[in-house]
Amino acid sequence: MSKNWNEVFWKTFESTLGVIGKGIKGASEHSEFIDRIAISIARAISESFHFKSTWMIERFDEQKNDLGISHIYGNLALNDGLNAMNILFCGGTETAYTNANAQLGVGDSAAAVVATQSDLQAAVNKTWMGMESGFPEYGTSQVMVFKSIFGPSDANFAWEEYSLRNGSVADINFNRKLSSEGTKSSGKTWILTLTITGS
Repeated sequence: MSKNWNEVFWKTFESTLGVIGKGIKGASEHSEFIDRIAISIARAISESFHFKSTWMIERFDEQKNDLGISHIYGNLALNDGLNAMNILFCGGTETAYTNANAQLGVGDSAAAVVATQSDLQAAVNKTWMGMESGFPEYGTSQVMVFKSIFGPSDANFAWEEYSLRNGSVADINFNRKLSSEGTKSSGKTWILTLTITGS
């Protein structure tokens, strides 16, 4: 952050909070009010941990011609998935999201995303595919990358929802995302990649 931007930020910050703190009598009390708010905001920023998710869909026809790429940003982490992450992080017993277990799934439901959901919401049209060789990628740059290929006869319906789970047996969905990305038709190959970046 440049010095100029710092100055603009703090002038705006102090001006805004100054309006809130007008009722406080005395310069020292006003200054203390500003300081305490600034410290609280700094602490909240420094103690935050976020997952940034990006979904990518690559489309190809029967001759492997490129039919276009979509990038979809964000998702909601589901309660079951977060609990599984906590267990794995702390050394408990849970099925890891490995190459042998992890699956990316798509479905045709546009039902709103709720943290308590435990699956794709499509009643019939949903498909889960395992990982490509070498995925997930992890261990550097605070990034995990999951990649699945949906071949000519897979998931030929409207793509509306997306999720990552740790296999058909454990079946713990880590997240869910909604985005209307068109209808996959027979003969086409769509590749779904999920990149999760921690910060």
